[in-house]
Amino acid sequence: MDKFLAMGGYADFVWPAYAVFFLVLAADVLATVLRRRRVLRELRGRIARRSARQRGSVSA
Repeated sequence: MDKFLAMGGYADFVWPAYAVFFLVLAADVLATVLRRRRVLRELRGRIARRSARQRGSVSA
């Protein structure tokens, strides 16, 4: 196991590369989730405004 963790003497380069990769991957997933929430919130607002506008024109 020590040989695996040492990565043939390149562990100082390999493990930080893995860490950066997983941080970028996590940031990408988080950004996608946050973007989806924002878009859904905007769409709900547009739908609510449109339905309110239609209700207002029907009753007028």
